[in-house]
Amino acid sequence: MNFKLTTWKGGLGLLSLLFVAPTAVAHSWVEQLMVIAPNGTFVGSPGYSRGNVLRSDPGYSDTKMQYLVPDGRNEVLPSDLLCKNTQQQQVQSEGSPRLQASAGAAIALRYQENGHVTQPGNQLGKPENRGTVYVYGTTEPKEGEKIMDVHKVWNKKGTGGDKRGVLLATRNFDDGRCYQVNGDKISTQRQSEFPHTADQLMGVNLWCQSDIALPSNALSGKPYTLYWVWDWPTLPNVDPNLPKGKQEIYTTCIDVDVVASAGTQSHVAASYVQDQSLNSAAIPAQLADIFGSGAPPSSVHGGSMASSNPGPAVPISSEAVTKTSRAWSSPTVAVTPTSPVRDPIAPQKGVTVTTFITVTKSVFPESFASASPQ
Repeated sequence: MNFKLTTWKGGLGLLSLLFVAPTAVAHSWVEQLMVIAPNGTFVGSPGYSRGNVLRSDPGYSDTKMQYLVPDGRNEVLPSDLLCKNTQQQQVQSEGSPRLQASAGAAIALRYQENGHVTQPGNQLGKPENRGTVYVYGTTEPKEGEKIMDVHKVWNKKGTGGDKRGVLLATRNFDDGRCYQVNGDKISTQRQSEFPHTADQLMGVNLWCQSDIALPSNALSGKPYTLYWVWDWPTLPNVDPNLPKGKQEIYTTCIDVDVVASAGTQSHVAASYVQDQSLNSAAIPAQLADIFGSGAPPSSVHGGSMASSNPGPAVPISSEAVTKTSRAWSSPTVAVTPTSPVRDPIAPQKGVTVTTFITVTKSVFPESFASASPQ
């Protein structure tokens, strides 16, 4: 993929990577994880996958992070591994620490669309939602994990396969907002509908995300493993070169440090803040999907998806949310939409989501960023 370095004028003198004539041959992986505050804003310090290689690292290339299953074949075999060879063990690279989050926390797994969303015509026979992302979780990962032992085997109840893990969420690869800047119709429409200020991380592009919740009973002091699996098949009888279609799956293997939350808890309602900076905002419909039918999943190894009904929401002001941003713990009860939530692949502008959250003192350290919109 060709690119040029562009200097953006402004107080910070940010540098951005402006991709020119993208060919959508670069594929995607989880570049960064963030904790999501109850008002829908990313807070705290970012986390990264096992064996992460930052784009700023010397010798960086896409091949050091992307992992394709199957590689060189059209069908997955029982011997195919779930994790890239550099992600088989629970080891972090220097400068790419694990995300730290409390049990039940909502978190965003962020990735680049690399033209797969905004230039869908570059690949024949691909699904309209640009494929489906499956996020699995376990406290019992193993080296040499086979993809066929996990993918479409582990389920939400934790009763699938060897019962070591659970399906936390499924998401469209296209989150309805993200884009790579190019001259094609989808990109130009989204640039207009979802503008953002270019920053040093994303440049002029807007990254995609898979928003999920950690299990509410995940044990503090022990890593919780996430398997991000992007299933992006070629459908049969569309591409003349692939009359039987093709399986094409990309994965990222991630560990999250589950940290304890302390203090007296009480239920408070808070609204998703509208018109906040999209540089650090979750997807409203995905948050509604996480908590809309009850509490975050209570399963660690598997087990049931806990549900509770705390009663009607009483939204508080965004000012109140801002003042107490450092005291938020993870959402642990419910999210209920106050206006209809559109399909996850549709634009999300104008959606209001009300969340029930738990307030606790000393959950986030003082170094965590404010949850107020930027």
